Amino acid sequence: MISMVMVAVGVYARLLKHAEAAMACLAVDPAILLVVVGVLTFLITFCGCVGSLRENICLLQAFSICLTIIFLLQLAAGVLGFVFSDKARGKVSEIINGAIVHYRDDLDLQNLIDFGQKEFSCCGGVSYKDWSQNMYFNCTAANPSRERCSVPFSCCLRDTDQAVINTMCGQGMQAMSYLEASAFIYTNGCIDKLVNWIHSNLFLLGGIALGLAVPQLVGILLAQILINQIRDQIKLQLYNQQHRADPWY
Repeated sequence: MISMVMVAVGVYARLLKHAEAAMACLAVDPAILLVVVGVLTFLITFCGCVGSLRENICLLQAFSICLTIIFLLQLAAGVLGFVFSDKARGKVSEIINGAIVHYRDDLDLQNLIDFGQKEFSCCGGVSYKDWSQNMYFNCTAANPSRERCSVPFSCCLRDTDQAVINTMCGQGMQAMSYLEASAFIYTNGCIDKLVNWIHSNLFLLGGIALGLAVPQLVGILLAQILINQIRDQIKLQLYNQQHRADPWY
């Protein structure tokens, strides 16, 4: 049921987007990610649920194999991310830069970036000047946009006394130096902030990873136990049928 809700929400969000914007940033669209995760979750849970109810060995084996693959992929991603931290950092930087380029093309992506910058008190990937990669915020003389050399409002320092958000607070910040801009916006990039947050919350992330791994391992174990019980029942039935057909039994 949860996976079906995820798919429905993802499809609904996708249909609300303009066709041009939807095709422009398929790789970074949160709606597409929601649909893909929802479909995969539905298929896996369908195999486990129907396989256990109908005592179908093929579905149970598919359920167990899928959980095993997901667990191994998670384990491999964690190990590779730790061992090749520089490459992982470069991949994250690539994803963030791609999201910056399509910031105005997708409302969901825009809200996601604004949320991340406000939560981590950061701006851009490496620095606030990364927003020059966006065609609207590009800080060149040839850019006719009114937002030239600006940054999103989510980069601005928070004012607790301000009742209404000033969405133009980042106007012209890229034209300023780091010292001048730091009085108005967050100048540090989100990559460093994210890395520091991960380092300071390793126990929390480890607990989350363990919380995700334990149900998967339990599901694999229970599926294998049920498969063995079904096979034992089949063997017992075949044994009884053979002996009933034996005239000397």
